Amino acid sequence: MKIIILGAGRVGESVAEHLVSERNDITVIDNDPELLGKLQERFDLRGILGDGSQPSVLADAGADDADLLLACAADDAVNLTVCKTAFMRFHTPHRIARLRSTEWSKHMELLGEDGFAVSNVICPEASVTRYIQKLVEYPEAMQVRDFAHGMASMVSVRATAGAPMVGQPIRRFSELLPDASMHVMAIYRRFANEPDRFVPCRPDSVILPGDEVFFFVARDDIRAVLKSVHSTSPPVRRVVIAGGGNVGLHLARVLQKHVHLKLIDSNRARCEYLATQLDESVLILHGDSTDEDLLSDENIHEVDFFVASTNDDENNIMGGLLAKQLGATRVLSLVNRRSYADLVHGTQIDIALAPAQAMMGELLTHIRQGDVYAVHSARRGNAEAIELAAHGDRRTSRVVGRTVGQIPMPEDVRIGLIVRGLPDLHTGRPDDDASAVNDPDSAYAPFVLSVTDDTVIQPGDHVLLFVPHRRLVPAVEKLFRVKPTFF
Repeated sequence: MKIIILGAGRVGESVAEHLVSERNDITVIDNDPELLGKLQERFDLRGILGDGSQPSVLADAGADDADLLLACAADDAVNLTVCKTAFMRFHTPHRIARLRSTEWSKHMELLGEDGFAVSNVICPEASVTRYIQKLVEYPEAMQVRDFAHGMASMVSVRATAGAPMVGQPIRRFSELLPDASMHVMAIYRRFANEPDRFVPCRPDSVILPGDEVFFFVARDDIRAVLKSVHSTSPPVRRVVIAGGGNVGLHLARVLQKHVHLKLIDSNRARCEYLATQLDESVLILHGDSTDEDLLSDENIHEVDFFVASTNDDENNIMGGLLAKQLGATRVLSLVNRRSYADLVHGTQIDIALAPAQAMMGELLTHIRQGDVYAVHSARRGNAEAIELAAHGDRRTSRVVGRTVGQIPMPEDVRIGLIVRGLPDLHTGRPDDDASAVNDPDSAYAPFVLSVTDDTVIQPGDHVLLFVPHRRLVPAVEKLFRVKPTFF
């Protein structure tokens, strides 16, 4: 695809890195020559210096024949203006805007073609909040990402010694959890002085303590699967958020009704603003999250979840390490630099999360070829979990009418679960109509199907796949593409 990215900041940089690696034609617009120069040194892309809201700058960037515009500047107003300009002047087919303000979600009619002409909205802060909210709900997990209107999830968990399935071959899951709809998709194992290494999953593969294990699992079976690999964790009741920026405020608003919450920020004026935005039950502290005395005075050893969400990677890493050393049960640090995240993830810092990676799947859903319903990044963008719809028949499709064992999947790519009966683009019912999902008496009531080599793919099935190496994604998309004779 030919893609224009407005903004060379953290979000723009992360998106450019991800999309360039997939051999897209990328042009980045920014008015900061230093940021553009760094991007052009690192990646094979074109840089345009200027104000992206100007039609002449968009023309120089190739908007006349661009497939997609991603407006991810820091200013919402700029992003909205660029989308409108691209639509009216250049007829750009797809226009995605990064919007920080939550106000727009209340006035979606303003974003249509008669308004700002935004095709889709992304919000990294909201994506991070949803990501962390799932970890509060499932404290044993390292990642929980929803598919198929929430009927199934991709879950990752760090195996701990003494759990029922640790030290056991994967085939024993069918004995321990005979009624669960789940499938082990990948194991990542840390070897001495090396990053975690992908271990292919076979029936005789053994789960070892310290392994990061990825599952696809039906919603109702998540807790049972987590407890089979990880020692049971108590519910999250006490949370400390270090950093009261956009991410910290988003997260605090969501959690304040459910947990005992403290928020730390080093800016006094920001603390005063936060006090006007949050419930009185939230304790707002003016101070430094790397201050050992402050954390000790606030009984950090009693905290179930510590979230370091400042704008500084080093502060988030050091604050997370200090909180863990002082006794916090679990620690999550926001880390934008991929090299830093790879270095600290799964050590004393339980989870190192890049904010841009948390929303990457939402963006990729609009870019992927074929009938892609959801994409979520894993392993900091090195792997992906994908929800694809199967269409056609045995004559026009490489997958429909065939058993899972007959499908020529790329190496190490595995089908995890099938969700059958979901609303579909080709049934005349909108795919975002999730009413049937929560209505078991509906004629369209969908269900989650565990997969074996003998499972036959039917038209309309939503197939959940795990792709451990991102370079294999185009081959997976091609496999599910319907031949031109399908109407």
